[in-house]
Amino acid sequence: MAIADPAAFIRENTRLQTVPHAPEIALWLADEITPIWRLTEEELGEIGLPPPFWAFAWAGGQALARWLLDHPQEVAGKRVLDFAAGSGLVGVAAMKAGAASCLCADIDPFCEAAVAVNAGANGVSLRFAGRDLLSAPPPDVDVICAGDICYEKPMTEAVLAWLGQARGRGVRVLIGDPGRTYFPRQGLEFLAEYRVPTTRELEDQEIKRSSVWAMP
Repeated sequence: MAIADPAAFIRENTRLQTVPHAPEIALWLADEITPIWRLTEEELGEIGLPPPFWAFAWAGGQALARWLLDHPQEVAGKRVLDFAAGSGLVGVAAMKAGAASCLCADIDPFCEAAVAVNAGANGVSLRFAGRDLLSAPPPDVDVICAGDICYEKPMTEAVLAWLGQARGRGVRVLIGDPGRTYFPRQGLEFLAEYRVPTTRELEDQEIKRSSVWAMP
């Protein structure tokens, strides 16, 4: 089912609010997961959809956004890919940190609109790709940022293998994760840990210890 006006849907069902661990950034976010989840399913005419990741500032993404804002030299003047972008939080942070450009990629049909409205709210320009990037070689960028990618084992393995390809070509790969079950701490370079405010609707704790890692 086509979405008549996803940007209007987002504005009507979320509110513009600052990101807890990156208050320099404001996003259109939902206050509760259940109503927005139900409304998203109704809008798309499909039941059993995954959670609307675009409607929340997830802990791994918040940690990665904070890292970029505090270490702008990581992305300044560079071409960035925000992989599995969701709301576009990390992409916004990259652009605020001085990135030359940022491509936000996500297969969720609402994400293009979410990225657009959030870019506008923060006065930055973001490009968007709605295709599955894993089916092709990594794009020609300087830095790939990936927050909250380790929810499911097969997907985690596929994404990490793809990111490994990019790293093998010299791309800087940064990952933000709040200790998901399938996150592999071995073989990665630890960069920072943050205590990120979240909600029990999304996580098992109101404060999540979330870390930023790099592929060596």
